[in-house]
Amino acid sequence: MIKVEMYSISVVLASYNGEKYISNQLDSILSSISKVPSLNYEIIVSDDGSIDDTRNIVNRYIVGGYPIKLVNGPREGIIANFENGMRRSHGDIVFFADQDDVWKPEKVSTVLNVFKNDPTLTCVVHNVEIVDGDLRDTGQSFFEIRNSKKGFIPNLIKNRFMGSAMAIKHGLLGKVLPIPTNIPMHDQWIGLINELYGKTIFINDILGLYRRHGNNASSYEEHGSMKYMMSTRYTLIKDLLERSKRE
Repeated sequence: MIKVEMYSISVVLASYNGEKYISNQLDSILSSISKVPSLNYEIIVSDDGSIDDTRNIVNRYIVGGYPIKLVNGPREGIIANFENGMRRSHGDIVFFADQDDVWKPEKVSTVLNVFKNDPTLTCVVHNVEIVDGDLRDTGQSFFEIRNSKKGFIPNLIKNRFMGSAMAIKHGLLGKVLPIPTNIPMHDQWIGLINELYGKTIFINDILGLYRRHGNNASSYEEHGSMKYMMSTRYTLIKDLLERSKRE
């Protein structure tokens, strides 16, 4: 059993018109947290201007007494929305959550135990099962599809990080933030920062269901043209070099 007094956690969830799935996701997060007795936690929902019932759904959890904070997103896209939530986090370990996925009950306890067993770690990435919109198994996992592994160069060439399958030490946010606005996605940036300034581990445990449907904000299968890929890698390198000058 993990000594929960070692850690507090923040869950940063970026939402936008997520009424169809967000209740299912919040229930799974709360269930996973409940497996670690007396854990000090907060859930920060940064909502980017939903016009459906998303905010009302989240508010019902807040009225129910759960430590959930609903904050207004900047309405500048998913990267800025996640950054908005990160800036409001206070937990020792920061988890990231998409509004349409599902956490497995053992996710929080497993990840915290990995951090506990190696205090030098700053980032834990776990595997997820790929499912369709109705949570039917596709027979694939993210690690299998992306050949996920640690290392700066491999993850610069091909991103093996998935934001919703990551947790990082709060202390690394000083390196991560602000997230450049001209990069393809926040998870690769967070992962590369941890490769440069921290210590990352990829664990094979499948601790979540990654829902694939027509409204997903990103795709792990779309690579774009070679010109696009070269441009985004150049941008990442340039931004990382500029970030290093702050040291």
